[in-house]
Amino acid sequence: QVQLVESGGGLVQAGGSLRLSCAASGRTLSSYTMAWFRQAPGKEREFVAANRRSGYSTYYADSVKGRFTVSRDNAKNTVYLEMNSLKPEDTAVYYCAATTTVYAVSQENVYNYWGQGTQVTVST
Repeated sequence: QVQLVESGGGLVQAGGSLRLSCAASGRTLSSYTMAWFRQAPGKEREFVAANRRSGYSTYYADSVKGRFTVSRDNAKNTVYLEMNSLKPEDTAVYYCAATTTVYAVSQENVYNYWGQGTQVTVST
């Protein structure tokens, strides 16, 4: 069992930056592929970024490529999402998720564990 807790969300102006953190307990993160998803009001939850359990492969949604960076610190059992050049359309609740698989990492249904989410609001 893995417990995930996100933090770091908040209100930021367009063009600004935020760093989200996802702290895990119960298991070591090195055994898990970790991902970030987001859900905007009235929309379905969507994939943002993933970092395979090897730690060397990362994947991004086209909408965030070049602006967001996912990373992990296995010693701290924490995954990060560095978000730069934020846009109003990035406004959403951001969720951290974990899975033991290394396949289909952009698919929501492969993730077994989810955090409670953290709100990110980007103003114009």
